[in-house]
This record gives sequence, C-alpha cells and structure tokens, in this order.
Amino acid sequence: MLISGAFVTAEGWGEWKRYFEEKGYNVVVPEWPYKTGEPGTLKERYKEKMTLEYDLEKIVDYHAALIDKMPEKPILVGHSFGGLIVQLLLQRDKGAAGIAYHSVPAKGVFVFKYSFLKSLWGPLGIFRSKENPFLMSFTQWQYAFTNGMPEEEQRAYYNKLVVPESRQVLRAALKKQGKIDFRKAHAPLLFVSGSTDNIIPASLNKKNYKKYIKHQPEGSITEYKEFEGRNHLAMSQSTWKEDADFILGWIEKQTK
Repeated sequence: MLISGAFVTAEGWGEWKRYFEEKGYNVVVPEWPYKTGEPGTLKERYKEKMTLEYDLEKIVDYHAALIDKMPEKPILVGHSFGGLIVQLLLQRDKGAAGIAYHSVPAKGVFVFKYSFLKSLWGPLGIFRSKENPFLMSFTQWQYAFTNGMPEEEQRAYYNKLVVPESRQVLRAALKKQGKIDFRKAHAPLLFVSGSTDNIIPASLNKKNYKKYIKHQPEGSITEYKEFEGRNHLAMSQSTWKEDADFILGWIEKQTK
C-alpha cells in the first residue's frame, strides 16, 4: 500500500505503482477521503469551508479498514504525512513492514530548523479557523516541496498534484492523534530522508528514528537511510528509482 501525504493527491505515486507492480507486487494507492476530484477543480473551490468530519484518526481508520479487507497484512510505504500514517498503522499492527518516506514526525518530535518552521507556519495557520482549508501557493510549493528542480517541472507537478488541505488534520499531528508509543513492539520500520528536504529535514526524520531506537523492545527493527540531494518531492525527482530500489531491497530483506 502506497500512502500519500498532505497538500497533494495520490497521483504522485504513479511511477512507483507501475515500478513496484513490475517487480511482482500488488499495489494499492488509496486517495484520502476528501481528495477525490480533479486538482484544478479542488483548487478553485478551496475557499469553501472544509468538512470537520475528517481528522487524522479517521484518516488512519480509513486506511486500516482497507487493510482489514486484504488477505494479508500489506507492506506500507507512506510519503510525508503518509509516513506518520504508516507509523500509526504499525502501532495498530496493520502492516507486515513500514517505510516512512520523508515522514512527518510523531507527536513531540521537533526541530527548530528554519526551513521546517518557515514551510509549516502557513499550513498550520495557528491563528486561523480549522474550518478554513489551506492551499499551498506556487511559491510555497517551490520552497517546501520542489526546491532545486527546474521551474517547468515545479509548475507541472503543482498543477498535477496540489490540492487544498485540512488544517484540522495537520494540527492533529501535534496532538494526541499523532502520538506513538515507542516502547510498543512493531513490524520492521525504515525511515528514508533527503539532505535537501526543506519541509521535513533529514535531522527531523533522524530524531524520530532515534526515538524508536531509544525505547523499542527487543525484536523490533527500526532503520534509517538518508539520500543526498533529495527534496521533499523525492518520489518525482530523476533519482526516484534509486530510492525505490533501496526500499525494495530493504523489504526483501525484512520479509524473507
């Protein structure tokens, strides 16, 4: 199961889905409940009040319900906010293994790096109503997700992927709904980060990883890998196959 993150649709997993299927995997790429529709249409409607029916817990419940219908526990690969969803699903024993790819951290894991604070100040909108959705501007997208990429690629991915996001869901990661019990046994978990990721810097992923290492019980496996030159949209950079191949190799090692 490939799990998408905040601010974007699941379309970003397109190449990965095809590639994993070529390697013999059955791949499911669920869209978040309130993100169905064309990105352009959703962008036009972003000033509408966003339903408060969905919060982080219900989005995790949604993915867990899909998993419960499967014949066996899936391997979970989650990007960004999807990486936190992977951690929460493993905490519920819903996966055979998990990959947190450029992952949003668990509650209480924080760094004061400028790029992290700059990237998230607007989306969190602390002084705005949680009913008001956030639509990332192209300039914010360039800084937070696609830094270092040619502008035409940045624009193409902005048009293809970016949709309004629920501030309620984003803020939930900072609260009880985003809490991980690091002392609880879990399936093998891999953190993958990028050296040029502005919104989720490598230092933040490493800090999340170290929380597991410090507290995890005997028998649980948590590993970490950092790639040079990867921004937050690493799944769509020219180097994406190197990341995918590393993840596939790790999966094979853990599921022998």
